[in-house]
Parts: sequence; structure tokens; C-alpha cells
Amino acid sequence: MTNYLKDKVIVVTGAGGGFGELVCKKAADLGARIVAADIMEEAVNETVKEIKDAGGEATAVIADVTVRAEMKALAANAMDAYGQIDVMINNAGIMPLAFYTDHEAAADAWERCIDINFKGVLNGITAVHDQMLRQGRGHVVNIASIYGNHPTAGGGVYGATKAAVVFLSESLRVESQGKIKVTIVRPTGVPGTNLGGGIINPEAVIGLLGQNATRDLSKFEAAESGQLPASHFDINDIEYFMLDPSSLADQVIYAINQPWGVSISDITVRASGDGYIM
Repeated sequence: MTNYLKDKVIVVTGAGGGFGELVCKKAADLGARIVAADIMEEAVNETVKEIKDAGGEATAVIADVTVRAEMKALAANAMDAYGQIDVMINNAGIMPLAFYTDHEAAADAWERCIDINFKGVLNGITAVHDQMLRQGRGHVVNIASIYGNHPTAGGGVYGATKAAVVFLSESLRVESQGKIKVTIVRPTGVPGTNLGGGIINPEAVIGLLGQNATRDLSKFEAAESGQLPASHFDINDIEYFMLDPSSLADQVIYAINQPWGVSISDITVRASGDGYIM
């Protein structure tokens, strides 16, 4: 495949670990110039160090996606470093799954979820919007979720923020056709992205399993105890059970590694054997 990423400037939020870090490294391996942003200074500096140690080009910016001024400063830093912004990947997010009966325990996390997952994406879009229009081209990638496809028990607030991401993205696409490409990424369950650490009530995941709940919850238990067949962990097997972060990152790289005239506008990525019903 032709490499369209070489020398492109790619800004990634949530780049201090997990999925964001993987996207940064994979893009840098293809010759992209990375602006890695995160609220965690030590973590994002380590991401950049590893890219540079591997021969890539990257710069770290400490930024909180919930603060509009900091996102504007992130864009300004990218311009100062590289003189252009080709791709903005709004990746930062949290997943505080909880039922409404958990509202006392979940309230603060839900507010943070709205600020990061919704306002953070809006701040990311507006931070780069004018520069991309001045350039005459740009690409915004927003990480949504299959949780944004339909309401589920236990996913009310988180799913609403991801549905909002879809709404923001499609509106941007309509307004910016011929100037800014827009890609919506809807991952399924990807345990290794660290999102699971924000879950308030573990039972709230049941809303996404629906009729497969009994079967798949037993699979999760078997996986934790080492009793699940090896085929379920083999990426080359049709029964592959849980998508790994690297495979998800590969699909994002695919979506941005396109000529300017081709837009992968919406992509859902799942393990072929997962039981999520959305």
C-alpha cells in the first residue's frame, strides 16, 4: 500500500498510553510527524522519547482536552513545531459504565465523562478547524464507540457522549466537505486500552451483550481463569474473542493512510468472535 503518512503532521490526544500511544508509534513508523498530547506529563514524554529513540519525529504537549485554551495552545504548539496540522485524532476518553441506580457513586465520573468525551472532542475540532481551512485540507478522526449506536442499560451517560461524538462528526463532515475529511471510529470492546479501569459498576457491561450475556460472561470468566480455548486468543482464528489495541490502531492507521481524495468516513472495528450486539 502506498504510504500517504510520510511527513504528515498528526496530533493525537490521550497519547500518554494505551491506544493513543500505539497510534502515535505506528504513524511515526510510517514517517509521520507526531504531536502527542496528554494531561499526564511523564507518560506523554515517554511516548515521545520512545518514538525518537526509534528514529521517528515527535513532540510532546501537556494539554487537558476539557480546557479550550489548552487545546488552542496544543494546535499552536503543533504549528510552531511543524508549520501545519494534517490530522487531528480526538482519542482521549473515559468509560464510567454504571446504572442509574449507581448515580451517587457515578455522578462525578459521569460529569468528567461528559467533559472529556463530548466537550473534549468539540475542543479538539475547534482547535484545528480554522488552520485546516486555511491550509485547504485536513482530516479529523473522532473515536466514538459502538455504545453510541443505541441506548443500553448501564451505558446511558457513556453511550450518550459517544452518540454526541457521532453527531459532532457528521455535522463537521457536512459543513467541511472538500476541505476537511472526517472519520468516525466505533470500536467494540478492547480491554487493553485501559478504558475498563473507569467502569463504576462491572455489571453494567451486560447492556451491550444482550441475548449473548450468559454465554459471553462465562467466556470472560474462563479467560480470566485461563480456561478459554487458545483459538479464542488467536487473531487468525474466526473465534477471536477480544480485540487487541494494536489491531484497532492498525485500522485507524488504515483510515488516515489514504490519499487526500479518499475518505474513510465511518469504521466499526470488532473481534470476529465477540458477542457485543450493537
